[in-house]
Amino acid sequence: MDNLNALLGGFADVITPMNLLIALLGVTVGTAVGVLPGIGPAMTVALLLPITYGLPVEQSLILFGGIFYGGMYGGSTTSILLNTPGESASVVTALEGNKMAKAGRAAQALATSAIGSFVAGTIATALIVLVMPQVVSFAITLGSPEFLAIILVAFVGTAAILGSSRVRGFAALLVGLSLGLVGTDFVTGQQRLTFGSPFLADNIDVVVVAVGIFAVGEALWVAAHLRRKAGTVIPVGRPWMSRQDWGRSWKPWLRGTALGFPFGAIPAGGAEIPTFLSYLAERKLTKHPEEFGQGAIEGVAGPEAANNASAAGTMVPLLALGLPTNATAAIIIAAFMSYGIEPGPLLLTKEPDLVWMLIASLFIGNFFLLVLNLPLAPTWAKLLRIPRPYLYAGILFFASMGAYAVNAQPFDLFLLLALGGLGFAMRRFGLPVLPLIVGTILGPLFEKHMRRSLQTTGGDVSGLVGGPVAWVCYAFVLAVLLWPLVAKLLRRGRGGDDGPDDGSPHPPGVPLTGVAQWQGPSS
Repeated sequence: MDNLNALLGGFADVITPMNLLIALLGVTVGTAVGVLPGIGPAMTVALLLPITYGLPVEQSLILFGGIFYGGMYGGSTTSILLNTPGESASVVTALEGNKMAKAGRAAQALATSAIGSFVAGTIATALIVLVMPQVVSFAITLGSPEFLAIILVAFVGTAAILGSSRVRGFAALLVGLSLGLVGTDFVTGQQRLTFGSPFLADNIDVVVVAVGIFAVGEALWVAAHLRRKAGTVIPVGRPWMSRQDWGRSWKPWLRGTALGFPFGAIPAGGAEIPTFLSYLAERKLTKHPEEFGQGAIEGVAGPEAANNASAAGTMVPLLALGLPTNATAAIIIAAFMSYGIEPGPLLLTKEPDLVWMLIASLFIGNFFLLVLNLPLAPTWAKLLRIPRPYLYAGILFFASMGAYAVNAQPFDLFLLLALGGLGFAMRRFGLPVLPLIVGTILGPLFEKHMRRSLQTTGGDVSGLVGGPVAWVCYAFVLAVLLWPLVAKLLRRGRGGDDGPDDGSPHPPGVPLTGVAQWQGPSS
């Protein structure tokens, strides 16, 4: 009942003409930018983050929540119409959605995506109201050793589980940790990795890192592979669904929500796994198996619901523990920190009105998105006709303006360009971006809790081992790190070797990662 009263108070704060206008503006801009090819939710949030500056904190968070949900909605349009997922979680939507569009059912694909996202977002946001206070109450009882172990889980999870290669994942994490160390040591006052530059003494702003890695890095990457030929845009029409489409979609919406929210709420969960699980579940449970691979509506409804439920689930560890579970959540933490608000267990105690207002704005923004996406889908599709050179030139312009607005220092523009070059190099060599962002944000927090843990025991390493929570986290870390060795030993125990022995065409030494995968000898 206390949670419900607090949520009603949040609605009372949000439902004012100006705040509703801000929410509508956020979801509109977020959807418009998120619908553009190659721009996922994380890049959308990073690019539009600077426009929240100058507003009161309350309105900034309302606008930011709208941008967050709008960017999530926008990616489905690109996947369905252009077969160009803006992020890895949208890949599954493109499998069946683009086939539906090519078969003349783009309107139905967009409709089930929008309605499914609304259903999943609403249910998942309601689950935030129920789950988050309990998580906060539990988190307050934890000490520095437990938080140290939880952050270590986030490090290992993002580097080893979500990436296609452990080596590349940990390499990206180390780069992020190095960026997080730049500046002045908060204990000794010594400067670290500043190379004598006074501009780096106050640390590198996370907003500059996010905009540089995502926006500038992506723009440089696209420019290096630019093709001047315009892509073909499929006509949309007015999105609508028949009674049969409704009957085939509502169960996948609920199943996708049930799969997506838990994965978003756990550290290092992500949306990739539940979207694939949702697709496999719908393929197994469907009464129309012959349509899968040809444009089955269940293959769009379920994964899209799982994707948006997972996105809403990220708010639980973000608000309760201060931990990001994906790149978009990491940039949201950067937004909090830019206003001097520290996400974590004490956030709900120190800023309860702000937190409940943000959650209430997610309900309202979710409704606005449904109203916008259904009638305006043909309009969003027209944005896809913008030539790539103009599109990414605009992205570079707004990225530069946003980076300069952080500290009003020209040095940040040179830093932005350097980080953009780093983002380009990471894409060139296949390094995942998320571990870098997580390392940059959580690195200083990891250092702080490590020092506090060691101070309690006079520098003895036993201070790093806390209660049962820490033991569970360390067990998880060991399991993840040792699993490749254990799997190899199990294969040898069965008489196998390092390569597949089941007749599959994948030879030893040929990685199953990247865009071009080895498909075996031609017949």
